[in-house]
Amino acid sequence: MDDRKIIHIDMDAFYASIEMRDDPKLASLPLIIARDPRKTGGHGVVATANYVARSYGIHSAMSSQEALKLCSQAYFKDPDFKKYRAVSNQIHEIFHEYTDYIEPIAFDEAYLDITSNKKHLDSALQTARMIQQEIFTKVHLTCSAGISYNKFLAKLASDYRKPVGITLVRQDEVQDFLFPLAIEKFRGVGKKTVPKMHQLGVFTGKDLYQLSSGELISHFGKMGYILYQRVRGIDERPVEWQRIRKSLGNERTFDRPLTTVASVESFLQKSAKRLADELDQQQKHGKTLVIKVRNSEFETTTKRITLDDYFPNDSETFQFYGKKLLEQIQPNEHYAVRLLGLTVTNLAPLEFENIVLPLWHNNSDQL
Repeated sequence: MDDRKIIHIDMDAFYASIEMRDDPKLASLPLIIARDPRKTGGHGVVATANYVARSYGIHSAMSSQEALKLCSQAYFKDPDFKKYRAVSNQIHEIFHEYTDYIEPIAFDEAYLDITSNKKHLDSALQTARMIQQEIFTKVHLTCSAGISYNKFLAKLASDYRKPVGITLVRQDEVQDFLFPLAIEKFRGVGKKTVPKMHQLGVFTGKDLYQLSSGELISHFGKMGYILYQRVRGIDERPVEWQRIRKSLGNERTFDRPLTTVASVESFLQKSAKRLADELDQQQKHGKTLVIKVRNSEFETTTKRITLDDYFPNDSETFQFYGKKLLEQIQPNEHYAVRLLGLTVTNLAPLEFENIVLPLWHNNSDQL
């Protein structure tokens, strides 16, 4: 599989870039895509920030309150995920001009296997440049591209020279590329793993390379063996372009908990409508409905119900069963909901209908 050509496209500060494109006055401001903590009682999380805001140390998943402390003049803008999804769809239309072997990761990134591509281009570097230019011309946004023979290296490469970067990692360049990288850059090495790595004297890719597979497995289990392979440039995972979606759903975290029957039922109604619309759009239906609830003590509970037949893609049905499941978690008079979501699993294409076989006939001659 070392002869594959894989590109990882990562949009540059995607949500913020869309907002700056649509309102150029925002480009010079430290723009943060999040609800303003001064209006939410300090609640909220940063979805992304433009590069001006990032120069203050602001990054995604940071609390909005902390971001405000780092940059008191920050401009907060509520996220518009409907708009971001629409732009993402435009970008994927461009991808499909080159290949149908596309694995979406999020609205703003995807893997493309262009080993055999629609434009019959031999150069992966040329292909990445063409995609980058076409996205800028048609959508007026920039992206960074990583190119290599596997997903792990392509992903790291796309992050190497952001923004508007292109990085190619060939097989004979793997050690030159990976050895100087900080261990924090390796996928699978999270906040809890970093201190353990440092205790073992592992600070860079080169340090990681010095450890045997046995040592890594003893300290990190299965992930240890994966890291042993990755630092040697081994990653045989395919681009999952036909990955079957196992569930569809939506959830929301509330700045202030929902405490009344009316507020909870209002959200359930909206959530059920979005769920039914999304299932219709994806031409799917499912047999299991799951509700997810987080209370004011940040305890998360899920309940589910599975039918013998498929749920109809009907918002009132989803709302009815969602309410029944919620009542099993907490009675109406004790609502304190921080997060609420509905998901349908056990999906199948809509053409798989509920068919009742005619096994019983009234005509006695047919018995």
